[in-house]
Amino acid sequence: MSLISDAPFSLALIRFVVEYMFLLYITIVLFVVYCILILFYRAIWNSVPDFISSLATSSTNISVIIAARNEEENIGNLLMSLQNQSYPRHLFEIIVVNDHSTDNTFAIVKKFSDVILINLEIVNINSYKKKAIETGIAAANGDFIITTDADCRVPVHWLKTLASFKEEKKAVFIAAPVVFENDESLFQIFQSLDFLTLQGITAAAVYKKFHNMCNGANLAYERKVFYEVGGFAGIDNIASGDDMLLMHKISLKYPDKIFYLKSKDAIVTTQPAKSWKEFFNQRIRWASKSTHYADKKIFGVLLLVYLFNLSLLALLVAGCWIHFLWLGFVCLLIVKTTIEFIFIYPVAKFFNKQKLLNLFFFFQPLHILYVVIAGWLGQSGNVEWKGRRVK
Repeated sequence: MSLISDAPFSLALIRFVVEYMFLLYITIVLFVVYCILILFYRAIWNSVPDFISSLATSSTNISVIIAARNEEENIGNLLMSLQNQSYPRHLFEIIVVNDHSTDNTFAIVKKFSDVILINLEIVNINSYKKKAIETGIAAANGDFIITTDADCRVPVHWLKTLASFKEEKKAVFIAAPVVFENDESLFQIFQSLDFLTLQGITAAAVYKKFHNMCNGANLAYERKVFYEVGGFAGIDNIASGDDMLLMHKISLKYPDKIFYLKSKDAIVTTQPAKSWKEFFNQRIRWASKSTHYADKKIFGVLLLVYLFNLSLLALLVAGCWIHFLWLGFVCLLIVKTTIEFIFIYPVAKFFNKQKLLNLFFFFQPLHILYVVIAGWLGQSGNVEWKGRRVK
């Protein structure tokens, strides 16, 4: 009788073990594909040449467009770095579109007499930043639009390098490097390391034309091409995406004229989030664009990264019942971290951020958790951005 009564329990136990072992096998499969992808990105990053201009002078007329909302702490530094450019001053204009700021942003910009200041009048829209950029482009006189964010600083040869690259490559769209400014706090170092990974992937993906990726803090495109593809039409109802969604529209028309500019003279420095709430709102906003990507390759990459991190987290939790799975989790985590370190080291070296790598292994568990949370919440609804609730 005991054998008969124990049979259902034994079958349930076997089924329980099989299900969790299946989780381990799925995680390993995702892990292998993920590692191949990361090593692919590393190989491509190392093949991207550093740009050194062969042109003595450039003649491109540039319009720098800055959408600004409540940036009194940062906008002055950006405008001063723009005024110190080595590029001839008569060949570029600076346009700031004030997006309903409630602080001293407007007054600070007014102090710069050579800056064109426009107030954004329209209200009750979901993407104020796209409307601000669109407004700036409509008022621009330059043939070449360069966008950056109000909390950025740019190097002295920034415009010269972008203009030279455009003229040499005949580029219609350029994605360029961005790096976070960081102090010694663990929070800012964590953000900087995460962002370095994104920058390395961006350079590799764009150079190889594997998928589209860029950051609006350092972006350039021809003004006429912006209008040729209808500007932000069709994506103007999405709060974010003034960079990657526009890039995809342009790449459909000019697939061979999209480039990544790898040059230390073109690195834009931007500010990290000041709080965990701001950080998660930023990452959730970025993740919310994923379902709108018509580029299936970037969507596939994002899905792989999310599922792999989710499976690792599930493996960790499942180890509470089958302790053997913890060994699998630890082994996969060590190899994952090693592969990612191999990828990120040359990227950190390019951005002169090698010292941050001392904490790279330490942040791995936190990175897995944040990817899962941000990816999930990114599909779930509204986020806060610049004091507004947006979708």
